[in-house]
Amino acid sequence: MAGETTLCKRKPLVMGIVNVTPDSFFDGGKYYSPEAAIRHGLGMVEEGADIIDIGGESTKP
Repeated sequence: MAGETTLCKRKPLVMGIVNVTPDSFFDGGKYYSPEAAIRHGLGMVEEGADIIDIGGESTKP
């Protein structure tokens, strides 16, 4: 957690997810390096994401 934030309930928020596990079944570990993960997260913010979730634990089947 980066800090305490109160979310505004007046409008829906868009959340982007950055999978940072090497065995991610969704993207095959494409964003495993810190540089790639940061670049991808910043790109999602530029595209309108309000929240970025960092997926640090694989849930692959």
